[in-house]
Amino acid sequence: MDVNLHLAQQPEADALLGRSPLAALVGMLLDQQVPMEWAFAGPYTIAQRLGADDLDAHEIAVYDPEAFAALLSEKPAVHRYPGSMAKRVQQLCQYLVEHYDGRPEAVWEGVDSGRELLRRLNELPGFGKQKAQIFLALLGKQLGVRPSGWREAAGEYGEQGSHRSAADITGPESLARVRAHKQELKAAAKRARG
Repeated sequence: MDVNLHLAQQPEADALLGRSPLAALVGMLLDQQVPMEWAFAGPYTIAQRLGADDLDAHEIAVYDPEAFAALLSEKPAVHRYPGSMAKRVQQLCQYLVEHYDGRPEAVWEGVDSGRELLRRLNELPGFGKQKAQIFLALLGKQLGVRPSGWREAAGEYGEQGSHRSAADITGPESLARVRAHKQELKAAAKRARG
C-alpha cells in the first residue's frame, strides 16, 4: 500500500496513511466526534510520540494502557476523548494481533467479495456498519481494493462520484464538498425534528 491520500490535509500525516494500513484503520477509528482532518492526523501524532515512522499493532496491543492513554492525552490531544480512544485503538490492535497476526492488510487481502470484506471490517472493535462501509468505500475508491460487489457492500458510500465521507476526499475541494453534504444532512435532521 503506497498511495496519495489527503484525509489529514497534512503531507506527513497523509503520507503515513497512504503507506500504512494500520494508520488508515486507526484514522478511521478516530473519525468520530472530531473534524475528519484531526482524526486522520491522529495516527501520525501517535507514531511521532512513540518515536516511530509507522504504527505497529503488536507494540500498541501490549503497551501499558495508562501510559498509552497519557500518550494520546498529551497536548495537543489526539482526540477530544483521548482516554477512551486510546482504549479503542489498543482493542483494535489486540484484535488484529489475535486474528490477523498484527497485519491489518490481512483483513482485506485475498477477500473474494465485498460482502465478506464488509463482514470482516464490521467485526473490528470500534467499527459499526457505517464506519465499516465508509472504510470499504475508501479501500475501493482510493486504495485499489475492489473485491466483487464492493460498491454494493459499501452502500451509498460506494457510489461513484459521491461526496459523502472520507472515502471521497482527494483534496481540499472534495473535503469542502463532503463537509457541505454532512452539514446538509444535519440541517435536514434538525428540520425533521423541529
